[in-house]
This record gives sequence, C-alpha cells and structure tokens, in this order.
Amino acid sequence: MSTPTPTLDAGRLLEQIRLLGEIGADAEQGGRTRIALTDDEKAGRDLLAQWMRELDLDVRVDRIGNLFGILHAATDAGDEQPLMIGSHIDTVRNAGALDGCYGVLSGLAVARAYRASGITPQRAIVVGAFTNEEGVRFQPDMMGSLVYAGALDVQAALDTLGTDGTRLGDELARIGYAGDMEPGAIVPREYLELHIEQGPVLEAEGQLIGVVESLQGISWQKITILGTANHAGTTPTRLRHDAGYAACAVAAFLREEVVGAAPDTTLATVGSLRLEPDLINVIARKATFTVDLRDPDEQRLQVAEKRLAGFLAQIAEREGVEIKTERLARFEPVVFDAGLADEIEASAERFGFTHRRMTSGAGHDAQMIARIAPAAMIFVPSRGGVSHNPREHTDDEQLVQGAQVLLDVVQRRLARA
Repeated sequence: MSTPTPTLDAGRLLEQIRLLGEIGADAEQGGRTRIALTDDEKAGRDLLAQWMRELDLDVRVDRIGNLFGILHAATDAGDEQPLMIGSHIDTVRNAGALDGCYGVLSGLAVARAYRASGITPQRAIVVGAFTNEEGVRFQPDMMGSLVYAGALDVQAALDTLGTDGTRLGDELARIGYAGDMEPGAIVPREYLELHIEQGPVLEAEGQLIGVVESLQGISWQKITILGTANHAGTTPTRLRHDAGYAACAVAAFLREEVVGAAPDTTLATVGSLRLEPDLINVIARKATFTVDLRDPDEQRLQVAEKRLAGFLAQIAEREGVEIKTERLARFEPVVFDAGLADEIEASAERFGFTHRRMTSGAGHDAQMIARIAPAAMIFVPSRGGVSHNPREHTDDEQLVQGAQVLLDVVQRRLARA
C-alpha cells in the first residue's frame, strides 16, 4: 500500500483567491478595497474563518485581532513547536487581489492538503492573517505582527487613532474580532510567507521563484513646513516664505542627492503631499508630506536619514520657514534564516523551477516574526512589477508553482520534527 502524500488542490486555491477578491470589489475601477477593520475587511475575515472551520482547524483570535487557524499535531509536544504560515488580507485602496491574500490562502491550501491526505502532521501547522499590515487607516503598518513579536505594546496599539478618528480597539470590538488570546501566545518554531514579488525583477529575468533572504529597512516620516500665505502676484520671490517651494526642494534633494549617493540601494519617495490653502493664486502657508526611505543596509539608511535632517535645517533657514518632523515608522533591515532560504531554493530545484536569491523591497509580516522565530519568504513574479493596483497580476500557473514550493518546504520541515 502506498503512503499518502499531501497534494495541493490548485483549483480550490485559485477559487478562494477569486472569492476573497470579490469582497470590497469596485466594478467600475476593477480593484477592491478592504481597509483594516472596516465592514469589508470584516467580511473577508468572516469568509477566511469559515474556510478554516470547514477544514476543522482550531480558529483563534488574539487581542490585536490576528486570526489563526491551527491544524493540531499528533501529540501535545508537536503542538508546542508549530510551523506558522502567514500574511494578511487587508488592502490599500483600489488594490489587486493577491497582495497578502495569496500567502494566507496558500497556507490554507497546505492545511487542506494534509486534511485531504488524512495525514496528521508531527508538528502543528498554524495559518495566520495578521491585522493591519498595510497601515492605511491605522499606523504603523505591519501592526498585528509587530505586536505579536512583542515590539509594540498591545494596549498602545489598541489605543491607536485612525485617519478617520476611530480607535483601533473600538473598531476591533465593533467588527467582532477583539480576541482574548495574548499576542505571541503561539510561538512558532519557524515561519514561512509566500507572496507576490510586487516588483519587476523575477519577470524581467525570467525567474519563477524568488528565494527571499533579506528585507529592506524602512524609515517613514511626516514633515510639516510652515510658511506665510501671501498674494502670488504682489510678493517678490526674495520676500516669500513659501512652504510649497520648500517641500518641492526637499523632494528634489531626496532624488538627486540622497538617492544619487547610492542609486543601486537607497530609495526615497514623497508619496503624499498637501498644501494649504491650496489656491492657485496664494503662496502656500503650509505643506504636509511624507517621506519613505528604504535601504537593505542599516548604515546607509541612517546616512540617508541624517542627510535629510541636515537639508531640512538648511531649507528652513534659507527660506525662513518652520519645519517639524514626526517619525511614523522605523524598521531595521532583516536577514532571514539561511537554513529556510536554502530549503526554499532546494525545493525550487527539485521542481525544476528557475529561481534567484533576492532582497524584498516591500515590508512584510515576515520581518516582524523574524524577531521571534526563524523566518523566510517565497516570491512569485508580478506582471509588470505592478502591485497596490487593480492591474496586479500573476499567472495562475505561477501562483500554483509558488504554493507547490511552499507545501514541499513544509513537508520537509515537518519530516524533521
């Protein structure tokens, strides 16, 4: 008699990606919006929890709203050394269907493969969906995994006020996902996250699998420049205190000087900019904007931050404006577990999938869980490098290939229990 083997149900995985993608969908724009802890995100959570229960997983929710489905091990000892697979199901506005969701549903596909085969794993498998990864409504981003890893106090997170003035803890209770389990109560022995690349590298190089061995450091700041509003036609340039000009000068400095000093590694983005009073014939009295700095090297990231701070002081004195800065988020670069990365690479080779080692340019829950357990990530290509956009796309075959690698790695890790 042949020994049963967990086998991926590719059709069910792709169907669940489609069904979850319909929640919060906008027929006109073609995307979907499931901002953390909104009614649409609650609907996504409800569907995911339903699917977990259909597989007879033990569904649990912690105090920050992280949602887990546990496939228990054959023994209590195996439950104490779980392998966790996770990501998130919240989205940015008008998003694609894959970011985060693909990783959670692939974890569910792994659990389904074990259930369908009748095999009880030697160690527990935990499928996790972390709260507020995107950080659109509540900041910082990756909040659920940050709290889970013990790097952010749970009460401080619950007291966070959203962009709409709501309190995060109140919204968790409102949608029914204010759990009682302490964050971090389930301590993974290792953590895996499968994700679309959200960048162009794999597609450009014709690679099928990205073996993610590191992740960039991220520095987010909000900068407010206070100048003087005045008439656009009667105020000479030399007598202006123009907050709008100063903001543009900062954006140009970031591109030309900060990025220019390390163009292959440092990234800088001004992604949000608001001027007041926002009138065509009035010099701006106030500019509020964000700066996103990234680099896989901590020392270079610190240099970029110092150069920005120095230029802000210069432009404030030169233009006679006041500048205030607020740190929104700061995460150091992460180096993932070498053993897990080697396992992913070996799996890709067994399947004959082309692959490359790479650094992730985006932040992920894996970087937080890496603080408490060995972690690594698997990437599949993103067509055109597009993400956070309705045009986000990965071919079904590639989605299945990534899930096959994930399942193979899980089987081999659990075989060593």
